[in-house]
Amino acid sequence: MKNSIAQIVASAVAGLPDLDESLGAPSLVTIERTRDARHGDFACNIAMRLAKPARSNPRDLAQRIIDQLPASEIIDTVEIAGPGFINIRVSKSAYEDQIREILDARADFGRAPKKDGPRHLLEFVSANPTGPLHVGHGRLASYGATVGNLLEAAGYPVHREYYVNDAGRQMDILGVSVYLRMLEQQQQAINIPAAGYRGDYVRDVAAEIDIENLNDVTAEQLFDDIPADAPDGDKEAHIDALIGRAKELIGEESFEEIRWQSQISIRNEMRDDLEAFGVTYDRWFSEKSLSDEGRIDEALAVLQERRMLYQKDGATWFKATDFGDEKDRVVIRENGVKTYFASDIAYHFDKRKRGFDVLVDILGADHHGYIARVRAGLDAMGFEGKSLEVQLVQFVSLYRDGVKQQMSTRSGEFVTLRQLREDVGNDAARFFYVMRSNDQHLDFDLDLAKSRSNENPVYYIQYAHARVASVFRQLDEKSLQWREKTGRSALSKLVEPQEVALMRSLSRYPEVIELAAHNRAPQHLVHYLRELANDFHAYYNAHQFIVDDADLRDARLTLISAMRIVVANGLSIIGVSSPDTM
Repeated sequence: MKNSIAQIVASAVAGLPDLDESLGAPSLVTIERTRDARHGDFACNIAMRLAKPARSNPRDLAQRIIDQLPASEIIDTVEIAGPGFINIRVSKSAYEDQIREILDARADFGRAPKKDGPRHLLEFVSANPTGPLHVGHGRLASYGATVGNLLEAAGYPVHREYYVNDAGRQMDILGVSVYLRMLEQQQQAINIPAAGYRGDYVRDVAAEIDIENLNDVTAEQLFDDIPADAPDGDKEAHIDALIGRAKELIGEESFEEIRWQSQISIRNEMRDDLEAFGVTYDRWFSEKSLSDEGRIDEALAVLQERRMLYQKDGATWFKATDFGDEKDRVVIRENGVKTYFASDIAYHFDKRKRGFDVLVDILGADHHGYIARVRAGLDAMGFEGKSLEVQLVQFVSLYRDGVKQQMSTRSGEFVTLRQLREDVGNDAARFFYVMRSNDQHLDFDLDLAKSRSNENPVYYIQYAHARVASVFRQLDEKSLQWREKTGRSALSKLVEPQEVALMRSLSRYPEVIELAAHNRAPQHLVHYLRELANDFHAYYNAHQFIVDDADLRDARLTLISAMRIVVANGLSIIGVSSPDTM
């Protein structure tokens, strides 16, 4: 509806004979919903935008535009407001047509036709496979999955990817932590170092490891000449020493096998948790595959050919400052080991080579320094750096009984995503995670999420859907039927303020989807659904639906059926169910 009205106004602007075409006047037309229905349904400021270059008074220009408006069944009245706003009131018949469109489209209402491009690749969560997913990862999962659903609803092709960090030092730390638990299970006295992974889940992982011929190494041998605790607080050097000793005693191959089996075990748990949370991926992409298949070397070769690398202090550096980064970046250390950054640019190089146009990385807020350097890498390799879009997701503070919960993967003191789901349910978790903008901190109130009250927004919205179902159950109990065809024809009978308000709200849904997808902002959809539910509950409390007037009854049932469809469509994008009973 919004786009249709914008096109009507644009055609009127284009019809003004004395406007300079170089102004691009029709393309400047933007239409916005009014906040107050007393001012109409839509407002346009085109007259004020064109007044100065057109050398005209804004109100006079607005009147000339209005005079040029073609006849339309969509527009009821048009008036000039303030300094030159054009306020447009939509005809009631247009809202009635929208209700019929909802019933015709059903699950497809609000979904744009499929586009050929641009192709979007969403990478989200991508937590290291070193421990269970915690509630912070849950926000990344819910946000990423919802953004993907919004983009698809807006018509874009979307590919979802999880980047598995299965290479590097963190995996060595996991390997030695698991190995120490394996020794513990042999009744050997061990001490988990401060920099190791200490959670109980490590014991479970260790119990699953199946490796023969570990050379019967004892804990005493492992800690020979290495103190049980980190000396002078140097916990990182301490864990590195243990990693080196473990590799020496059991062999590189056996240590790598422990590492590999450990991360596979944890990754499978992650996959199970995410799938149970309604979050699935088109591909789980292994970081290790980048080096195994030579893709890091390929990316570095491209940079070398473009003269973007240089040698300094025995290391190989990338000229990141040539592309706006704050400093140049090491890609190969002096010991010959490639850096995480080398893997990052190789991965994004690979994304573009696979034909993806928009690379949406959804990352934790602590990755803000990551953006400029990876964009620099893309620019340097011949792709536009701006094709990388990074959405940073702020941290979650989880409160249980008013007490803030700790989340530290190494210490093991954290609330897992699985525990949260079991506590509040998938629906509340998925909904609460996207209630606020991703760039705002989120205080997750468990008590509110579990409450069955109007203060709980997900309950309030689902209750609107369930109430419609209850109306139709009452209809059956009275041995009455909804004559949908009659209801569609009788929509003109819906003249009560609550009915008109509900129609107006329903017509906004496609606009909300488009806005939320464009801004990567699921909270717009959340707020809309809350407002729609509020309009419905106000209608429910003010009027009976099953009335004696059969035509009016069918019209009201038609309206609330459309509301139920839109609520279900919106909740499904967020990943929330639409129950018929509460």
